[in-house]
Amino acid sequence: MNAFVLNRHGRMVFPSNIIPELDFSTMETLEQLDSVIRRDFETKAPSGTDILDKVRTGGYESRYALMRDLALNLFWANRFAMTLYDKRPTRWADLPKNRSDVFLPVLEPWEEGETKIAAVQEAYPTLPAQWDGAVEDRIFDVLFDVFGNRRNHATTLPAIKPTVSEFLDTPGALTFRLRDYDPDYPVYDYTDILDASEDVPELEALHRWAMVLHNQYPWDRSKMELAEASQLSDDDYVVAFHPRDKEVRAFLRRLSIGAAVRQAAPPRESQQPIRPYPEIDVRRQFSVLPKLEALAAVHGDQVCSNDDLIRNTAYNWSPMGAAEIQEKTGIEQRRYSSLTLEELALRAAEAALEKSGRQPEEIGALLVATCTSSRLIPSAATYLCGQLGIYQTHAAYDIIAACAGMPYGLAEATRILQEVQRPVLVVCVEKFSDKIGNVRTSRMIFGDGAAAMVLGVAPDGERGDVDYMQTYASGPATEVNSILWPNPEFDNNITVFGPHVKALAGRYLSQMIEELRALPHPDGGEGTLLDSIDLIVPHQANKTMVLQLAERAGLTPDQLYFNIEKVGNTSSASIPLAIHDAVRDGVITGPVRIFAPGFGAGAVAGYAVLRLDPAVVAIESASAPAAEAPEPAPQPPAAGAPASEDMQVAFG
Repeated sequence: MNAFVLNRHGRMVFPSNIIPELDFSTMETLEQLDSVIRRDFETKAPSGTDILDKVRTGGYESRYALMRDLALNLFWANRFAMTLYDKRPTRWADLPKNRSDVFLPVLEPWEEGETKIAAVQEAYPTLPAQWDGAVEDRIFDVLFDVFGNRRNHATTLPAIKPTVSEFLDTPGALTFRLRDYDPDYPVYDYTDILDASEDVPELEALHRWAMVLHNQYPWDRSKMELAEASQLSDDDYVVAFHPRDKEVRAFLRRLSIGAAVRQAAPPRESQQPIRPYPEIDVRRQFSVLPKLEALAAVHGDQVCSNDDLIRNTAYNWSPMGAAEIQEKTGIEQRRYSSLTLEELALRAAEAALEKSGRQPEEIGALLVATCTSSRLIPSAATYLCGQLGIYQTHAAYDIIAACAGMPYGLAEATRILQEVQRPVLVVCVEKFSDKIGNVRTSRMIFGDGAAAMVLGVAPDGERGDVDYMQTYASGPATEVNSILWPNPEFDNNITVFGPHVKALAGRYLSQMIEELRALPHPDGGEGTLLDSIDLIVPHQANKTMVLQLAERAGLTPDQLYFNIEKVGNTSSASIPLAIHDAVRDGVITGPVRIFAPGFGAGAVAGYAVLRLDPAVVAIESASAPAAEAPEPAPQPPAAGAPASEDMQVAFG
């Protein structure tokens, strides 16, 4: 998984954003690879001709803009070399000539290369610095040393390189030649790249790009030539390409045997249900009424600000600044956790049990709502039972309802209460930070966190704390698949397709509001159930989007509570985390009736109308200890992970 690390400056770094590393275990055909390469490298990268035309027409407004295009062009020129292969300079006499896993690139001279290089060299000093001239000059020197010594045309590079024997059988084929090679030629260490630090976030990201691109050519680039086989002497060095890892080897084998690709069956057109599903009137339909005995939260211990995202701009992201992220999402920062998902869940569960005064042996069931657990056996719920010391319980299982996890969990807990009449522990937990990779939309939105609730049995004569519940699921296939993880087309990372998410969220939120307007005031007062609501705590999906949808549904911003600005979208944990924060921050100071709607991945949705006494909320004393921050990740091979222009806007 692609986790964050903290560098020596204490800043958050995402290695997967810096070094391209595709997951070839999910690829079967060259067409699939071509789709990823086009999306990640070609869509945003200008060609050398594009750069030349832009220089000639005065299209660059700053040095940074020119440097960014240079870097994107160089990533594109290395799109196959850095994702499939390791480059190993080798003496021609020592190069295996008949192995099937040693390749030589066949290259074409760069058309008008000298003209393009000269144009960039002349244009750069005439452009104004955008932020810091000295820093920009330093980064330009690294980038231009690579760009200015390019010899080959990049447009015609094939993904699959010829073997050495195939190269020898191709008359006139050209490849790299080095008259000599210094194996100690200076390159940037992995920690050098992680520790890059600039005051301007955009320049820090560009500095890392430049360091990675420098490392793609670990030799004296001024001495690099293109040569035919007949021109190579025994002591000349060529650049042999070797498969980067076993997954690339397996991919090449699949290509060689022409493995068939299974096509998924097309979805049927979705149909409306034969009649609506009625909301659940808890007091009328159940004899055992639920009472919320405790709610506890655990936030992530590491702050990831919008500036941190820009410092980690990936090579496949469109330009965006920190202020624009806030404008599009309403998020100023998200919180990541140094703990595992299981540790987050355990801490929240322990805090909720302590607040409720319940012992593990009293728990009748344990439910975990999560969409980011990679644990299948045992489930996260049964794992927690073991960790908490629960010898036996009626039920323990995970609920994968994503952003509707809290309403789904409360609904299931209420049903189980009817059977066991013992407290049910509901844990909502997510850890997105290690499942995002370099997908920008997901990185902008998601955070880590956990919350746990103890739902007990209301004493005889009391009305309970849950008035109404409702759950829904499904819709058109585009909405069902609007958020995916793992997604093979995006390197098995979480991906968000904003317009479809907005469509399902708008559809469900309108349906919920209509239902609440049609129901009577639960206390027998005037007006409707909606009129009785003191505070709406929605799933914290995207503040900008939710406010737009709420306005369409006739709600006003002052009716809604958000904490997404500081914690991001934590999916199933977002509603209970927001309730905790509303109590902690003094927004809720006395008993209130809350409408808690959730909607999201899988086209699932649900809501709960519940009464909350702030006295049952365990106020978090501190986040998970920073001392447990992750150690720097092992140095990965120099390769990459994908993202898409189709997802440049999170939610519409």
